Amino acid sequence: MVLDFAFVPWVMLGVIVVVIGVGIVLGIRRSRRHRAQAGAPLARAERLRNMPSFARAIKRRRVALAAALALGVIAMGVGGIAAARPMAAQTIQPVNTSRDIMLCLDVSGSMAEVDMEILDTFLELTDDFKGERIGLTIFNASPVQVFPLTDDYEFVKEHLKSLRDSFESWDAMPEYWVGTMNGAGSSLIGDGLTACAMRFDHEDEDRSRSIIFASDNEELGDSIVTLPEAAAYASSKGVRIFAINPVAGASTLLTEEMRAAAASTGGEMYELRGTTTVADIVDRVQEEDASALQGDVQIVWTDDPNLWITLLAGFAVAFLLVLWRVKL
Repeated sequence: MVLDFAFVPWVMLGVIVVVIGVGIVLGIRRSRRHRAQAGAPLARAERLRNMPSFARAIKRRRVALAAALALGVIAMGVGGIAAARPMAAQTIQPVNTSRDIMLCLDVSGSMAEVDMEILDTFLELTDDFKGERIGLTIFNASPVQVFPLTDDYEFVKEHLKSLRDSFESWDAMPEYWVGTMNGAGSSLIGDGLTACAMRFDHEDEDRSRSIIFASDNEELGDSIVTLPEAAAYASSKGVRIFAINPVAGASTLLTEEMRAAAASTGGEMYELRGTTTVADIVDRVQEEDASALQGDVQIVWTDDPNLWITLLAGFAVAFLLVLWRVKL
């Protein structure tokens, strides 16, 4: 059983109101009983009433009864205000950084065995970014945008985990294939990278833009755009490429081509299983200064009964103390 602590103040309010009500009822009943008991005739009662001490006692009792009644009425009024759920407005203006990061993943058959590791790396990267906008585009024969640039990290993690889980399924059409097979060939690197570079918005703003590009560069078919051409296009848009190479320790023409493409944009290539890969990429992405961007002002209304419940508790305690002192 999970206790929702949002209901605790209302439970306290109910208890306090019940206590006050019971106190008033018991006070009235005891007062009536005392009056009934005091109904017997008493000789020379007028002499007792004329005593100064008796007059002072009666006056104190009346004052105490009036105070108890006033405290009870005030407490009930405060309880009514608290039960009406008073609300407080809070003005929030989100602040984001001016860094945009597009995750770009090759989901071709030759990458299937390592894509889960790459997505785990993407999840680690998400944990280390604060305020940056992140998007994801996947490609094979054709590119597909999984989600656009966003700073909703829960949304980002949910889709990254969903895509990762799809690599473990045996569905006839797994999630990572949907929309990526609309073309001739496989792993069309240049087309995929160009599509990722085109996903950046707000071109008129001075923002840091980076692509984290994961591929083995094993192309099967003819891309419309070659890898060097795609890198040149990204560079012309002020986008840096940080490539992740799944082939550990290999130095081939394909890996060197990826390294050169990343370097031409001011980026770098890293090994997938490198011990400092995630930290190095985060450092490189964040090395560029980012200005704070003010989001739209939002007014958030929330329940704020705490002050009234505190006042109610104070008046209830005072009421019970006066009631006890009077000894109705």
